[in-house]
Amino acid sequence: MQTVFSIAVDALAYGMVLFVISIGLSVTMGLMRVVNLAHGAFAMIGGYIASYAARDLGLGYAMAIIAAVVATIIIAIPLERFLYRRIYGAPELTQVLMTIGITFCIIGMSNYLMGPTLKTIPLAAALQGSADLGFRTIPVHRLFAILCGLAVALALWFAIERTNFGVKLRASVDDAAMAAALGVRTEIIYAVSFAIAVGLAALGGVVGAELLPVEPYYALRYMVTFLVVVSVGGAGSIPGALIACLLLGAIDTTGRYLMPEFGEFFFYLAVIAIICVFPRGLAGRAK
Repeated sequence: MQTVFSIAVDALAYGMVLFVISIGLSVTMGLMRVVNLAHGAFAMIGGYIASYAARDLGLGYAMAIIAAVVATIIIAIPLERFLYRRIYGAPELTQVLMTIGITFCIIGMSNYLMGPTLKTIPLAAALQGSADLGFRTIPVHRLFAILCGLAVALALWFAIERTNFGVKLRASVDDAAMAAALGVRTEIIYAVSFAIAVGLAALGGVVGAELLPVEPYYALRYMVTFLVVVSVGGAGSIPGALIACLLLGAIDTTGRYLMPEFGEFFFYLAVIAIICVFPRGLAGRAK
């Protein structure tokens, strides 16, 4: 039972970390129609900045998270304005080639500025150790990752489905010309959406650093993982992304616990099976 409980906790925490990072990619792919393969690079930037803020500047864990999110968004704003805006509505191949190029540029610059070594982010004292649940103990950081995932899911769902901004975003996606004619500043809507997606990637990169270590080729190592999660969940669907992350996280974690020699075999086997049954993803929308 101890092993089962450990698998369940690690799977839930891993799934939530995947969700926090990949939900921004789901938003850009499903709502903004942009295949942003550089999404993992922004998570890596967030992790590097948080590591520098916590280790070199001596800031606390909370301040390191804030610094990582804010700084990553600031870095992303000119990229959105001068690069990404050129590929909105472009063919998917053009978007893939552009964003892969951005990924390699970010990797090269990060390695030059921060060094080609794995970076750690010291946890706050409150997040170290374990919490006693009465019948079992659970690492506090795992619990923190789970709560972060739930908070992001609820906040993002509310923003898209229940706010004026969400209405304008969905209108801009459905018919940008008509939305602009009605007074919606579509370029601002896209820029804000992109900033939110990048900020969530940075947040996930910091919170998930214990499970997905921040290292020089982070952006490439996990690029396929983030893309697969979005595809399985259905691009643009928050519930679909959450279910996909929890399901794939559980399968991957269980496989690594019980048969570690198989690596990611069970993860991708599950992906193939799900896509065969649900070609548009678990909650994908018909185009």
